[in-house]
Amino acid sequence: MTILRVALAQVDLTVGDLAANSEMVLARTAEAAAAGAQLVVFPEMTLTGYPPEDLALRPSFRAASIATLHAVATSLAERGLADVGVVVGYLDEDAGSRNAAAFLLGGAVVARYFKHHLPNYGVFDEDRYFKAGSDLPVIRFGGVDIGLTICEDVWQDGGPFSAAAAARVGLLLNINGSPYERDKNHVRLSLVQRRAKEADATVVYVNQVGGQDELVFDGDSFVVSPNGTLLARAPQFVEKLFYVELDLPEATGTSAGGDSPITIRRFTAPLPPRALTESSSTPPLGSSEAPALAIAPGLADEAEVWQALVLGTRDYVRKNGFASVVIAMSGGIDSAVVAAVAADAIGGENVHGVAMPSAYSSEHSISDAVELARRLGGPLRTVNIEPMVRAFVSALELTGLAEENVQARVRGTTLMGLSNQHGHLVLATGNKSEISVGYSTIYGDAVGGFAPLKDVPKSLVWELARWRNAAAERNGEQPPIPENSIAKPPSAELRPGQLDSDSLPDYDELDRLLARYVDEDAGLEELVAAGFDRDLATRVSRMTDAAEWKRRQYPPGPKISLKAFGRDRRLPITNRWRESRP
Repeated sequence: MTILRVALAQVDLTVGDLAANSEMVLARTAEAAAAGAQLVVFPEMTLTGYPPEDLALRPSFRAASIATLHAVATSLAERGLADVGVVVGYLDEDAGSRNAAAFLLGGAVVARYFKHHLPNYGVFDEDRYFKAGSDLPVIRFGGVDIGLTICEDVWQDGGPFSAAAAARVGLLLNINGSPYERDKNHVRLSLVQRRAKEADATVVYVNQVGGQDELVFDGDSFVVSPNGTLLARAPQFVEKLFYVELDLPEATGTSAGGDSPITIRRFTAPLPPRALTESSSTPPLGSSEAPALAIAPGLADEAEVWQALVLGTRDYVRKNGFASVVIAMSGGIDSAVVAAVAADAIGGENVHGVAMPSAYSSEHSISDAVELARRLGGPLRTVNIEPMVRAFVSALELTGLAEENVQARVRGTTLMGLSNQHGHLVLATGNKSEISVGYSTIYGDAVGGFAPLKDVPKSLVWELARWRNAAAERNGEQPPIPENSIAKPPSAELRPGQLDSDSLPDYDELDRLLARYVDEDAGLEELVAAGFDRDLATRVSRMTDAAEWKRRQYPPGPKISLKAFGRDRRLPITNRWRESRP
């Protein structure tokens, strides 16, 4: 058996920033080498960021990716890191665009691997961009035969993992750009355990961490033994290098044969890895200099979702060049939770609240907004919108719903004006339940550059608020969300005495129905068979279908569910199909 010290680079990448991503590879490799790592494994499409979407169709972008790969290999050698094996994801061009991984050593690209299974469901469009690979490179490094795979390869039966078994590899590396969704980490682990048994090899699974538009990557990197035992697991939502020492079988140089259609190509590393001996200056794993990766405890559901929202918001704000955000603070639960997420993401002092009372605003709307801003430590500005509303209403002679919507649109215009003036990013406060059924005003409360709650059902918004307050109390801190914002009945306050319940069913029931209709694509009869009232199911499905045009204009927000609005769920706007038709 051979000992190999591996660093799992759970890192945050930025799409298109090849210079920053490559410099991160160099810096992290130097850090890993100082801790005695022989092999450093980075995520899928490290150099380009993931997903690059239509950038992958540009020859100039592909050429830049390949040039950057070779520049990184050269720079590693120039910085004295030639004897460290480095695995990075990048965009290649080989008879078509390729989602690729490279093994770098000795200042050169030793081997390349092209992703075999190209996902084309949910948020993935890889068939649009990439050509599938057909080879499995096996790199002999430090006396161990190592195979490379990428993300979706682990989600499909057979393929490179079966070929790896035939090649008798000792270690399989699986690099990932696997987006977060609730309960997905359990599925990932069970899949990798199956693949490890299938290949009869240790599997190192490395995933990126960070936000990219509506996607959030949660890390959750881990290592599984050939018999499926979980050996080590990184925490979610933490950017860091994690170290493992693996006891691996020595390379045999033989193949078990088999009838795999995948071609096995073998490579020998030109330089030996650094020796790991008792007399070396390498810090032992478990020391403060090179802590060994243990099995990190899992997060509770609310904690996991909260971290995803915070990370997605932080990266969207910062990667798009903003330093602050502005939010309409109505005193309600949605704006309070959005503000608390933003405060955790970028600091409460950078969360600018705007209270915009109209003739129908209650006293507690203002007082709860004031209390929220005080708890978060951010500024609050009050803008009385009544004169502006009256000017619109009287000039256009508006009544009823049209008059109600003017209030929301004046608020939206106010926020966008302050955004333009001061450089804040506007955060929309709508939740998935309201967005589903069209309970929002286009160009009103729907304005914004980012929507943290876009994929969060209303019932979960309350759960998150209670969880965040309880977490603060456990830490001896003041809860960030005023209790009255959680306890009071939700209302848009666009007419006297208005409540959400005037227009919508109970949110718990609505969210259960929407989970089946939106996330699982259940039809009317399936909803009725599941126990939902036919009239209610008909009404909600019609409201949801009719609101597609609004959702197309809603800002992006972090995906947390099986099926989020946007790239996850694509329905035609002009569409006469209705589930309730005879």
